[in-house]
Amino acid sequence: MSVIKTLVQDAHHLLSIAYGVFSELSTIQQIFSIIAIPFIYSLTWQFLYSLRKDRVPMVFYYLPWVGSAVTYGMQPYEFFESCREKHGDCFSFLLLGKVMTVYLGPKGHEFVLNAKLSDVSAEEAYTHLTTPVFGKGVIYDCPNWKLMEQKKFAKVALTKESFVRYVPLIKEEMMSYFNAAFKGSSGTADVLKAQSEMTLFTASRSLFGDELRSKLDTSYAEMYSDLDKGFTPLNFVFSYLPLPNYFKRDAAHNKIAHTYLDLITQRRDSGKIENRDLVDALLKNSVYRDGSRMTDREIANLMIGVLMGGQHTSSATSSWFLLHLGEKPELQEQLYQEIKSVLGDRSELTYDDLQKLDLVNSTIKETLRLHMPLHSIFRKVTRNLPVPNTSYVVPKGHYVMISPGYTMINERYFPNAGEFQPHRWDDIKSIDGGISLPATSNGGSDEQVDYGFGKISKGVASPYLPFGGGRHRCIGEPFAYTQLGTLLVTYILNFKWTSKCPPVDYTSMVTLPIQPALINWERREKN
Repeated sequence: MSVIKTLVQDAHHLLSIAYGVFSELSTIQQIFSIIAIPFIYSLTWQFLYSLRKDRVPMVFYYLPWVGSAVTYGMQPYEFFESCREKHGDCFSFLLLGKVMTVYLGPKGHEFVLNAKLSDVSAEEAYTHLTTPVFGKGVIYDCPNWKLMEQKKFAKVALTKESFVRYVPLIKEEMMSYFNAAFKGSSGTADVLKAQSEMTLFTASRSLFGDELRSKLDTSYAEMYSDLDKGFTPLNFVFSYLPLPNYFKRDAAHNKIAHTYLDLITQRRDSGKIENRDLVDALLKNSVYRDGSRMTDREIANLMIGVLMGGQHTSSATSSWFLLHLGEKPELQEQLYQEIKSVLGDRSELTYDDLQKLDLVNSTIKETLRLHMPLHSIFRKVTRNLPVPNTSYVVPKGHYVMISPGYTMINERYFPNAGEFQPHRWDDIKSIDGGISLPATSNGGSDEQVDYGFGKISKGVASPYLPFGGGRHRCIGEPFAYTQLGTLLVTYILNFKWTSKCPPVDYTSMVTLPIQPALINWERREKN
């Protein structure tokens, strides 16, 4: 104790001396010192960091604490490429006080997505972003084993039998929307607005049933957009700030959650909890393996997460394929001919029909390649993590990051990577409503692993991972292909359109088109 007391006294003495020197400076000198000290500290820290042979190369930055946040936030893929040219596939950068170690390419995917649960944590990485959006007790605001069981609870609504029921419901919702919003024989549509509303209505109707769908109007699409805006680099550091976007996010969460709670209460009060939809399934089966049960508020919060998964990804992806197809009328015609060859004179569309539409599925796949909805995936390091085949160690408390979206638009893995070419997938077979790369492209691994919500492929060393991989792989991939396939087919059968594809807006973690994002449509003449 005496040693500690002596150290404290010495530190206090040094601070007193420093304060005395500082107080004798002029006001101008004091201001300059306050500004200069963080820069001097930052430059010194970067220099000392660069001398360590056990650390991944650091991208140089001028602004203390801010680091490379502005460059990364505005154009992440360009930032990654410029860093790769200087440092190789593995480098680190400072993001608002957090050291992020990036590992680009398939080896990076393997390094992060198949890392041991004891070494990295998605929960600690994402909770600042996701808890205010989804709510407490779900997704990343709970232990990993609970998240895995929540995925299992939700998967009851993501079976082939469910998809068979969903296709006609999705088409019915779309035709109703067309009749209300696409008036006349031609016009202009804002695809971000239209697809945000359309995907919300189709996902809520299919996953949660007619009762919830009847409670939702277009204002809920705006609220889900407000939730989307909670995924920014600033939110990564600060969960709550007195800013308009934060107020809108919190108001949207509370309004949506109470709407879902009203439905849950109605179901409980009716005494008729059957197997109509995911709401019934969660009310009946959401009991964890330790015997605890999800509360009604947690069920409502999980519903927000599930519907957001079925809405924001499909909204972004369908907006992008409409915009790209608007520049390729010949591809629209090829899609039309393929659809007619499968449907013949039938007007109804079935789940089995979707499995036969290779070009439709390839169009979705190519859109996801060019526009992965989330441009970055990261984890917090919870135990010193060696980088394979190097001398580098990522220390506990830092973060590791990958970007499958960067890899999927890189010429090293996809020829003419910047071009929208659905036919590049013509030689790839369709599997389970989606399309997978050959075994040699996913690391040659067909090994399956069950993290608690059903077996999935362990192979993640692929250049194509639009739905992530490992224990946190998106379980909604088959639903996404079902929803997006039905959306695309219904558009093609009813309209022709032209457009100019805009640049990407990276200000949120969700990659959306910069406004205006418009299509000029005309109704297709029925043959």
